[in-house]
Amino acid sequence: MPANRRADVDKALADVDFSKNTYQVEFDTTMGKILLDVYPDDAPGHAKNLIGLTKIGFYDGIIFHRVIPGFVIQVGCPQGTGTGGPGYTIKAEFNKIPHEAGILSMARTNDPNSAGSQFFICLDRVPHLDNQYTVFGKTANQPSLDVVLKIGSVPTDHGDKPKTPVKINSAKVIATPK
Repeated sequence: MPANRRADVDKALADVDFSKNTYQVEFDTTMGKILLDVYPDDAPGHAKNLIGLTKIGFYDGIIFHRVIPGFVIQVGCPQGTGTGGPGYTIKAEFNKIPHEAGILSMARTNDPNSAGSQFFICLDRVPHLDNQYTVFGKTANQPSLDVVLKIGSVPTDHGDKPKTPVKINSAKVIATPK
């Protein structure tokens, strides 16, 4: 079982205040930068979870382990297999935001309350995911969406894993006063 990172995440969240700041997460990947707006009004637990994991360096060095053209790119497993997480889970926060290109949504098992650290970014409109997975952000600009789409077009093996690893080199949280 992986180490439980909940205490580290909670400590990292001590100064996060959604009433005073807007938050973005920037992933510097091997294929370019992806800037994401997070949606604390729609999924506060998921927004906090991503911010906390980012602040403790959880995503640094992790690979995109699942790429399905026209569907999603997925990342957040520390083992790079799609089976790992942060050692804890968070409750689903389903909302009415449609899954479309650039949408940030949380991966999970069949249990709606099994999300941890893995998330996906949609490459196109994916209506069957609506109200089944928690949407908690979106690419902040066209250059970020372009990087997502570029990752979504890399050659993959039979298990949807990129043949040449695509990695998050580093990640950071950007807080902007309201």
